[in-house]
Amino acid sequence: MTMPLPEKLDRPEILQLLFYPRRTGRTAPPDGARDIDIRVDDQAVIGCRLFTADPAAPVILFFHGNGETVPDYDDIGPRYTALNLNFLIVDYRGYGWSSGTPLASTIITDGHVLYKELRQWLTAGGFSGPLFIMGRSLGSANAIDLAAAYQEEVGGLIIESGFAGTIALARTLGVDLERLGLTEEDCFNNLAKIKATTLPTLLMHGQRDALIPLRHAEELHSASSARAKELQVIPGADHNTMIMMGGSLYFETIRRFIDKVTGANTWRQNRKQRQKSGPHLNTEQT
Repeated sequence: MTMPLPEKLDRPEILQLLFYPRRTGRTAPPDGARDIDIRVDDQAVIGCRLFTADPAAPVILFFHGNGETVPDYDDIGPRYTALNLNFLIVDYRGYGWSSGTPLASTIITDGHVLYKELRQWLTAGGFSGPLFIMGRSLGSANAIDLAAAYQEEVGGLIIESGFAGTIALARTLGVDLERLGLTEEDCFNNLAKIKATTLPTLLMHGQRDALIPLRHAEELHSASSARAKELQVIPGADHNTMIMMGGSLYFETIRRFIDKVTGANTWRQNRKQRQKSGPHLNTEQT
């Protein structure tokens, strides 16, 4: 599926709300992690970090939020590897040690280059597990776009604190895109893309998210064409406290979703896991 690039969002008054780049310079990867640099074009190289559990285990390709960088996840990556999941996080232009300047249009084109190059890198490195694409907040635009484009190759889609409509999100942030002459088709158009996606889909959202309210996740869940789709709501969580409020259940929910998709668990294993982990997050699924 191919849709127009959101080039009309590349205006200073919009970009200053979409992106909060922080240059950290290159940092030493933690034990069990390694850095991968991907050249996306003549102007930019994007920094990525892979936390390895087992080359045969599933891989999560992760696109973070607009105020985060790869090193911010140095304490989170090991939470995934502890559950036997490989975690591969990528930056955006101008973030971390990546070069260039972030734009709404290039974030999408860069996502496609990163996906293709990293898939080749993983295959060459002997990583044989299924690939899942995950996006948080702004990163949901990349994740949904790639899921729609490569659904024959991807195991599933995971969205945390994602947005449904760019225009509604911009209005919350203080910009009226409609007054600027933009329509949703000029923007990231997440709803149309997820409607074209049949991949198994997990949506996770904070009950008290004021930046991207829960209704965005509900709209994405409703629009998704996936036969297997779930909406997990974390009670008491806002936009930036998903992991803090969800605790181990946050990661276990992702692990259970991947196990369900890959067929890794039998019903007896699922029952045993539920008994061990206790209460679960609120769930809507079809």
